[in-house]
Amino acid sequence: MKQRKSWREKLEDSKDLPKVETIPERMTAKWGQGTLVIPAPKEVDELMRRVPKGKLTTINELRAVLAGKHRATICCPITTGIFAWISAHAAEELSATKPKARITPYWRTLKTGGLLNEKYPGGVAQQKRLLEAEGHRIRPKGKHYQVIDSDRSLFDFSA
Repeated sequence: MKQRKSWREKLEDSKDLPKVETIPERMTAKWGQGTLVIPAPKEVDELMRRVPKGKLTTINELRAVLAGKHRATICCPITTGIFAWISAHAAEELSATKPKARITPYWRTLKTGGLLNEKYPGGVAQQKRLLEAEGHRIRPKGKHYQVIDSDRSLFDFSA
């Protein structure tokens, strides 16, 4: 029986990424023409690690930085989201085995519009708790939760 990879192993497995390719014709209606970067999991994790306490970022902010880094028109939203999810689970996995280890502060990476990510470890409740512990205020927004004035706390990756 094949053993499943740990979250850390998934994070380390680059699968020959990153790679930049032409935006497929079937996607040009949505994304336009140009190039698309598919980042490596570690690249996403490294950006998430840079966000300091009190600051936030979004998946779209990560995508913009990665597209710029690779001189691509856009960065793939699907793989970036998946790799942020892997990074979050890898952080929790490390925390469970080494409680004093410095882990990726995944809870500081939000969805578009400052929304919390229900797919992170512990769901919205854990992300909410961790963000509130850092001084952020959270409010319900429909079926979701949102950081109040999240745009004012965005981390500037260019600084």
